[in-house]
Amino acid sequence: MSTALRPSACPGLLRIVPALDGGICRIKLNGGSISAAQAEAVASAAERFAGGVIEATNRANLQIRGIGGEQTALIDSLLAAGLGPRTAAGDDVRNLMLSPSAGIDRQMLLDTRPLAEQILTSLQSHERFHQLSAKFAVQLDGGESLAMLEHPHDLWLSAVEHEGECVLAFGLAGCPTQTPSGAVRLENGHALVIAVLELFLDLARPDQTRMRHLLAEYPVAGFVAQVAERVPLLSIVSGARVTNSNVLHIGVHPQRETGRVYVGATPPLGRLDPAMLRGAARLARERGDGSLRFTPWQSLLLPDIHEDDAAQVIHSLESLRLRCSADDALAHLIACTGSAGCGKGLSDTKGDALQLATLLQRQGQVFDVHLSGCARSCAAAHITPATLLAVSPGHYDLYFRDAAQPGFGALHARNLTIEAVATLLDARSRSSLDA
Repeated sequence: MSTALRPSACPGLLRIVPALDGGICRIKLNGGSISAAQAEAVASAAERFAGGVIEATNRANLQIRGIGGEQTALIDSLLAAGLGPRTAAGDDVRNLMLSPSAGIDRQMLLDTRPLAEQILTSLQSHERFHQLSAKFAVQLDGGESLAMLEHPHDLWLSAVEHEGECVLAFGLAGCPTQTPSGAVRLENGHALVIAVLELFLDLARPDQTRMRHLLAEYPVAGFVAQVAERVPLLSIVSGARVTNSNVLHIGVHPQRETGRVYVGATPPLGRLDPAMLRGAARLARERGDGSLRFTPWQSLLLPDIHEDDAAQVIHSLESLRLRCSADDALAHLIACTGSAGCGKGLSDTKGDALQLATLLQRQGQVFDVHLSGCARSCAAAHITPATLLAVSPGHYDLYFRDAAQPGFGALHARNLTIEAVATLLDARSRSSLDA
């Protein structure tokens, strides 16, 4: 495979990007899925050629951090495991998010995996699509109960019931929780994606790298009208998805097939070491279907576990230091690399998050909190109920999500220590319970 790459600040499998703690290699997983053998290859690569830090990302991919001088050997080992793109230029653009429970979810309307394979093949094999930004992303939602519906995508498709048939509603520069721009029949799903991407490239200037940039100047209705000239569209007045429980990625949950469950586990703050990943791979091989699925909650699933084996699988995962309970405060915290590994980080967000989790657990409280070392918000693609934005080592501004406010939401307090944050969150929870 040719390894000629365009310049980009985004890491990939073939492009190692430097950071304070060494190089970063991002391994994009098809639909978030990886075989046990491939997981073991990632663990070995992190151990042999890097610092042993593996991260689950908010796009259901994996990253290896702390890579030193043996970059070529690391890349070759991952390519040998079948984790590379079809073409070097295709690595940047294989950005397609599925539900972690695609094909096995009890609520799903559509098994999205065959269509996803078509889309990924086109993204990598059509040379023109290699002009897309490495951040340009597509979401394909099959109506699953376990689905990240709050991450904005340049194009999203969502399976919905419409006049007695399952169709794909779609929207631009947003999320499936928003009113769709139109719909297509299932057999036209792939053609719709091709049409939208080609039209975007036809219309966008070089500086308009994302759909939202184009639509800031070009009317959505005009864009959709041009798509309709290429693909037959259906008019649809409803179809916006409703979010479900936010803990379906943790613990044991039934699958579509009777007697089978998936088990979800969260590595502390999205980080695994080689032993954790190897252990999860062993369980997938011995108790599941030999695969692991990573999620946009920076966690993993072991699918196709017999329900009688679930308790033992949970015990084994917890012995690997993975979190399997929705009552675990640490399982609800997100933190970027922070100052320990990033030059832009203003505080050690990982260390601060561990301290916050300990304090919240002691208080018996669970909050979804995002700790960000700077305003770029690399660790979270959606706005969490509470965000801590670092302003100096150990000090944060606290925001609460507010749909009427841009960015992180409404600023609640400035320059708080972690102890002060824990006290404030505890008081806020108790006051809402007393109301």
